[in-house]
Amino acid sequence: MKRVTIRVPATTANLGPGFDAFGCALSLYTDVTFEETDSGLEITGCDEAYTGPDNLAYTAYCAVLGTLSEEVRGVKIHIDAHIPICRGLGSSAALLVAGAMGANVLRGNKLSTQGLLNITNAMEGHPDNLAPAFLGGLTASMVDGGLPVSVSFPLHAGWEFLVLIPDFTLSTPLARSVLPEQVNRRDAIYNISHGALVLKALELGDEKLLRTAMQDRLHQNYLRRKANGKQKEWEERYNAKRKAQVEAAKAAIRAEDMEKGIFIPVSQLPRQEPRKATLPASAAV
Repeated sequence: MKRVTIRVPATTANLGPGFDAFGCALSLYTDVTFEETDSGLEITGCDEAYTGPDNLAYTAYCAVLGTLSEEVRGVKIHIDAHIPICRGLGSSAALLVAGAMGANVLRGNKLSTQGLLNITNAMEGHPDNLAPAFLGGLTASMVDGGLPVSVSFPLHAGWEFLVLIPDFTLSTPLARSVLPEQVNRRDAIYNISHGALVLKALELGDEKLLRTAMQDRLHQNYLRRKANGKQKEWEERYNAKRKAQVEAAKAAIRAEDMEKGIFIPVSQLPRQEPRKATLPASAAV
């Protein structure tokens, strides 16, 4: 039976202002071994909770075989993970990449890297960790028409990355759930301009420029405000300002309608004395 081991690097995403776009591979790895069998599924090397058919490496493995219209037979999967889970180092992306590449290698590399990225991005939902896991180095990504587009950028050889791993876990879906659906224009412009400079600073090895460019107003700033209560104050001020703008717009429309005679306030209607209604005899009970 065929057997292959796939090594996938840890990745760090966002890199300050590059939320959901920038990513970089790190020299910390997870090795996943796939061995075909006649039937069944056996997953070892991880917590028992992850040994079922919903294991990310296995689901990506099956997704690639499905794309190739290949039968999913039995497989043994052994995971030797050195990437901490739920610490922002792309542990989920690493398993998806390993599963996709493992299936592709065992079937003769019929799919391109872009094809594998397409499949795994449909499962992950954002390519910022997936792209550097596939391509290595520094990447920037976007999704266009439902498909990921990723490019590599030069990374100065002088950089050394230090990974600080917290003593608590935080899943990506939970972290993303506290972020707002909309951001104001000034914050969007701030991140776009700073993001462009981050890529250049990483290319040049310019520490001073990187220190300035790494600022963010979308996700990091929001989480800090959330933690110290400033976010609630900001939301109250923003909502009050929006309410005042809406009321002013309504007043302007009403004034225009009054000038045209379309709208007349009750207070300006001609006063009339109350009149007593009389009923016809046929209506009397």
